[in-house]
Amino acid sequence: MSPAMARHLQSGQANLTTIFLLLGLVVSGVWVWKRLSPDTQDVIIDQAIPLAALVIALLTLVWILAGKIRARHRRNQERARLIKLFEGQAAGDKRLQLAFAVIEVNEYRRAGLEAIAPRFQELFLTTLKRALGDKQHQVRGMAASHLGVIGDDTVVPHLLAALEDDHAYVRSSAALGLGRLRATAAKDKLAYVSKEDWDQTVRSRAREALERIR
Repeated sequence: MSPAMARHLQSGQANLTTIFLLLGLVVSGVWVWKRLSPDTQDVIIDQAIPLAALVIALLTLVWILAGKIRARHRRNQERARLIKLFEGQAAGDKRLQLAFAVIEVNEYRRAGLEAIAPRFQELFLTTLKRALGDKQHQVRGMAASHLGVIGDDTVVPHLLAALEDDHAYVRSSAALGLGRLRATAAKDKLAYVSKEDWDQTVRSRAREALERIR
């Protein structure tokens, strides 16, 4: 028997055991309930059940909060690991991919990235200006959208220029970046793009950016 089949059989047996245990608990509960006096049943219904529901709700809340704390801790650890890899990486394209990964792990927020933000911004701007040609449109687009997370107001002119890119993906990413920055200086250009660009996705991104800026 293969290891995979053995694991499958063990999993099936564990599931059957769990089902039988649950059925046993239900049957036992019904049996005990029927043998309680009416007064005892009334007390359980009026007091014990609401108290149990409150305890369960509190335990659930604690469990959810603990899960969020653990997730945040894991995210921070992974972010620190990726930043360390970025700082030790010499190859430009690998540094770019690591920078993208850091921002994605950080859930597209700038908080926690303040120290590394200037280096990311410089890298993304360089990519936006030098990754020319149709084959590199995805890299240009990702640089534009990530600038909206990590950049400051000085990147707005570069994102406005990216709204003129030949590739629709880059234009839509630039609109996304401007929306993330809430760049009020881009409102007129975004309003124009939201109506006049030939690509539906670009127009939608421009409208979404305007909604963020207002």
